[in-house]
Amino acid sequence: MAKNFKRQFPRYKDLAPLLKFKLPSLPSRERRLSKALTIWDLRALAKKRTPKGPFDYTDGAAESEVTLERARRAFLDLEFRPNILHDVKGVSLECTVLGEKFAMPVGMAPTGFTRMMHSEGENAVARAAAKFGIPYALSTLGTTTIEDVVSAAPDGINWFQLYMWKDRDASMQLVERAKKSGVKNLILTVDVPVAGARYRDTRNGLTVPPSLTVKTLIDAIPKPEWWINFLTTPAISFVSMKNWNGTVAELLDFMFDPTMTFEDLKWIRSQWDNQLTVKGIQTIEDAKKAAECGADAIILSNHGGRQLDRAPVPLHLLIDVKKELKKELEIHLDTGIMHGADILAAIALGADFTYIGRAYLYGLMAGGQEGVERALTILGTEMVRTMKLLGVNSLEELEPKHVRLLPTHAGLGTLPGVK
Repeated sequence: MAKNFKRQFPRYKDLAPLLKFKLPSLPSRERRLSKALTIWDLRALAKKRTPKGPFDYTDGAAESEVTLERARRAFLDLEFRPNILHDVKGVSLECTVLGEKFAMPVGMAPTGFTRMMHSEGENAVARAAAKFGIPYALSTLGTTTIEDVVSAAPDGINWFQLYMWKDRDASMQLVERAKKSGVKNLILTVDVPVAGARYRDTRNGLTVPPSLTVKTLIDAIPKPEWWINFLTTPAISFVSMKNWNGTVAELLDFMFDPTMTFEDLKWIRSQWDNQLTVKGIQTIEDAKKAAECGADAIILSNHGGRQLDRAPVPLHLLIDVKKELKKELEIHLDTGIMHGADILAAIALGADFTYIGRAYLYGLMAGGQEGVERALTILGTEMVRTMKLLGVNSLEELEPKHVRLLPTHAGLGTLPGVK
């Protein structure tokens, strides 16, 4: 049989371009984060570097956790419908939301106890958001004051999220502090009349701040950086109240007001003369009522699956709410976003804006502020690539025709990154 090639001894000049040996170097945050190509990669890093209690608090949801799984599955059970042969050289992610221009259609959702995930906490998130030209919302249950957050990111867009307490005066004192700090958007969360049953926290015996027990000390052995930071930085405490020695669920039940009604929403609207966003809308009827009460925006949200088990999926609710409300107020959305394409799908189906929570917290746990920035870089890169593949240059060009929701197939496989 005839040979199709001729053998020869390797020559150095041919081998030299192939030799890519690198000298060993010490592990670094930068190198570690550069290997994370997806939000799921950041989650894997976060799990390795964070004690079980704080990680599960971030990662988990209520009861069966099916609400969170369904929200994530909704983004996977859709089909993009691209247009070909379009000039997509100049893709832009810019958007205008609540009268302000942002570099991307995504904001940092309010999350409680952020310094429990990583000692850099809320300041790191606010600085990353400012660097990327998007808003950061500080939670009522934050571990950094609104004044300190604004000081850490003076050029950022800093919003404030309010839980209405049983002590109304104390609640409005927080609102007044936010206003004096320059906050223009107040996000009122309305889906926590009682704490959801978050079984991971119960099983882990999670307290805020974490307690030093035999169990937590054993868990600390492979996560020395977290514990060194925890023990050598100011104690984790609530900026809005004295320290709490019980569980998170007990804290929520102690603080939050289960008697709140739409009349209270009207009252808050009368007290706050800037932008007002209502977070936790899960039905068309409540979306209409929030609009009637004067909300400037609503967030379709089931609290990241952390409250009502088997709650509505925000992405599924979006189309009908958009059809009913049209342009009466802005419609925002959160829960389940783990990829830049998820954000674009929501925008195409009618959302004006989206929020991430776990996605940036995974980055924070993986590597502080740089980890949050890595998460935003990943999402931004995914958005730009997806828009080019769809054949659109701007968010305004995204339409429902670009997305088709597929029938769900419950039980077929597991979500990416979840074992």
